[in-house]
Amino acid sequence: MTRARILLIGSAIATLAASGAYAQTATQPEPVQPQPMQAQPMTPPQQNVVAPAPTDPLVQRRNANAQANAEYRASKKASKAELKAQNQQAKAQYKEEVQNAKINRKADKDAAKAELNATEPGTPKDAGLQH
Repeated sequence: MTRARILLIGSAIATLAASGAYAQTATQPEPVQPQPMQAQPMTPPQQNVVAPAPTDPLVQRRNANAQANAEYRASKKASKAELKAQNQQAKAQYKEEVQNAKINRKADKDAAKAELNATEPGTPKDAGLQH
C-alpha cells in the first residue's frame, strides 16, 4: 500500500472513532446542590428515551407490519380462547344430554319390564315352543 492510502485510512478510522465517542457522551449534568444531612437521598428521575418516528418508508412499513402482526396474533389468541370455551360448554351440554338419555332409557326399560311382569306373573319363561 502506498503511504497516502495508509494515511487516508488512518484518518477515516480516527474520524469514525471520534464521532462515535462524541455520540455516546452524555449531556452535561446539572451542578449538584448540597442537601441537608437529614433529607432523604433523591432518586434520579427516569429517562424514557423515545426515538423520533423514522422517515424511511421501509422502516415505517416494517413497523406497520409488526404492529399488524401483533394485533392479528392477539385477535387470533382471543378467538381461539373463545372457541375453546364454546367447545367445552358444548361438550358439557352433550355429556349432560347423554347422561339424561341413559337415565330415561333405564327408567323406560324398568317400567316396561315391570308392566310385562305385572300382566303375566305366573307363566314360565320358556314354554318349550319352537317356531
